[in-house]
Amino acid sequence: MEPEAFEICPYDPHHRIPLSRFQYHLASCRRKNPKKARKMAICKYNACHVVPIKKLEEHEAVCVNRSSVEEQATENPLKLVCENDTKESAREISPQKILRPGQ
Repeated sequence: MEPEAFEICPYDPHHRIPLSRFQYHLASCRRKNPKKARKMAICKYNACHVVPIKKLEEHEAVCVNRSSVEEQATENPLKLVCENDTKESAREISPQKILRPGQ
């Protein structure tokens, strides 16, 4: 059995957390360290990547998860639609009478 890898907490470098618990720890530690959290930013490619705000752009340019997220976005683009928009467009589109082929 392999020993589990540990990650160092960006909010408190004295915290060494097993990778399996890292995401939970980040949320907890962020709440406990609000001053430090205000100076940190979360990578848009991986929520476990927390870096100083000043280094976010640099990090995202070389993030190891960047390519996989961009590939997924081109394969399955997300369509964000407001619930109200779909109701309004359904009213505009719905015809009074449905015509079937041959009618």
